[in-house]
Amino acid sequence: MSKTRKIVRCLLGGCLLVLGIVSAVAAASDEAPAQVAETLKKTYPKLEFQKIFTSPIAGLYEVAAGGKILYFAPKTGHMLAGELWTKDSVNLSKERLGKLMGEKLKLLPLNKAIKIGTGKNTVIEVTDPDCIFCRKGSDFFAQRKDVTRYIFFLPLKMHPQAEQKARYVLSAADPASAYEEVMSGRYDEGPIPFFKDNGVIESHKEATALLGLNGTPNYWINGTFVAGANIKAIERLLK
Repeated sequence: MSKTRKIVRCLLGGCLLVLGIVSAVAAASDEAPAQVAETLKKTYPKLEFQKIFTSPIAGLYEVAAGGKILYFAPKTGHMLAGELWTKDSVNLSKERLGKLMGEKLKLLPLNKAIKIGTGKNTVIEVTDPDCIFCRKGSDFFAQRKDVTRYIFFLPLKMHPQAEQKARYVLSAADPASAYEEVMSGRYDEGPIPFFKDNGVIESHKEATALLGLNGTPNYWINGTFVAGANIKAIERLLK
């Protein structure tokens, strides 16, 4: 065998070895999510989750559940709740959650939302009429003229009057005005005016269930998700 052919064979062998290593790494990074999901179901049968992703840490998986990102180790059965950061100060948990929530926006029935304003910034809100943080956020947006708001109600069980207030707003001839009345606390002490329920609240319940949310408030500012009345974060996104 000539020296040239030997060199070629060595090079080909090296390429095949490298390809084998790359394939093995790819397979490891794409370890069957179905198997992980089955283990998760068996370990935490009461946990309702939407999706599972690989994480940068070997053996640890990202679990999207209840509007949050959890971390599951199938081999040990441990579950972690918290945020995962990179050494460059990137919040991977928030990044993943933002992508998931952003994907779901196109499924929302915006024609069923309460629309307020005609500004250049699109804001989608998920709110509870008796949540003090929701009212804080509502008051902030009420002062701005540069937003178009699409509002969905998610009345929480901890607020016994919230659903009735939401039904009142959605059934009003002018939902935007009724919304401002309720969020200002006008009916906190007195009775809600008589109204004929139009049933729109059901579409709001379906929309928030689709998003996998169980708390308020939540916002999407031009497609970027913000959990809670984080006014500073919202202001940055509006700029």
